[in-house]
Amino acid sequence: MTKKILIVTHSGDLHADLLEPLLHGRGHRPFRINLDHFPRDYQLTQHFGPSAPQSLLIHLPTGQRLALEDVGATWIRKPAPYAFVSSDLSAQEQAYAQQETDQAMFGWLYCLDCFWMSHPMQMRGAIWKAEQLKRAERLGFRVPRSLITNCPETVREFKARIGSAIIFKSLSSPHLAADQVSDDERVSHGLPTTLITDELLGELDGVQELPCHFQEYIPKQYELRITLIGDALFAAKIHSQDDPRTQIDSRDMSAPIRYQATELPPSVAERCRYLMRSYGLNYSALDLIVTPSNEYVFLENNPNGQFLYVEQLVPEFGLMQCLADTLVKEAQWRSQ
Repeated sequence: MTKKILIVTHSGDLHADLLEPLLHGRGHRPFRINLDHFPRDYQLTQHFGPSAPQSLLIHLPTGQRLALEDVGATWIRKPAPYAFVSSDLSAQEQAYAQQETDQAMFGWLYCLDCFWMSHPMQMRGAIWKAEQLKRAERLGFRVPRSLITNCPETVREFKARIGSAIIFKSLSSPHLAADQVSDDERVSHGLPTTLITDELLGELDGVQELPCHFQEYIPKQYELRITLIGDALFAAKIHSQDDPRTQIDSRDMSAPIRYQATELPPSVAERCRYLMRSYGLNYSALDLIVTPSNEYVFLENNPNGQFLYVEQLVPEFGLMQCLADTLVKEAQWRSQ
């Protein structure tokens, strides 16, 4: 029997929505867990012990069934708050339900013997920006001189030592946790990478509140978004310097800057692959800068980074097709 492909995400994930018909076209009907409907719309049964029955997950609205032993490949996409049968749980009941569901969900997932894109433990180990910089430098990348501190005076000393411009860049997310609070609690929608002017240098008292991340500003010829899917590598050249809105932070999608396919020098491509593999990942999205002198500078690794916008801007990559092919190939290999 051909092994199943499991997708773990939420109901609003367009990436997963687009992947499913591609898998159907290849003869695979994936089983999708929408965490924002779990456990409300699912029935989980997991047995342990000698001669225990098969562990089973059932999607109640459709009756679709998945046995633990039948999973050949798993794509872990995005987390989401759980949904429970009762909508009026007290705060303590909600907290306990969340904890118990985490234990059940991830205890079940971690029992899978399959191909992972990518395993949650490996992804979590790969998200820490400070460690990424240390690892990338050890692997031969140039990295920006960087500082993480909650001491304003240390920031001023850092800039003086650099002798040139510095930037502030969030360690976790540029959204500043705006997506973690309700609309009435939101005070900001986020902060992009910000150039620290002399005026801002005199207003650093807020740094005392929590450790903040500063880097030397690296002049750019262009930027790179490198998407790795299994053994395949896709390098997109981002012409971020063509528009003032994206010269500091290329993530402003209101600017119609060009993305185009490009080839990496073999040594850089191999270094990117090795960085991904060093974390045990089968997917990664790396951000690099190419300086005016053609030097490649590592910025960060996104072990579960978005890629649909790259697919739309550089359609010849066929990223979705590559992802579908990889999951099907790995599921079939484990069916033999």
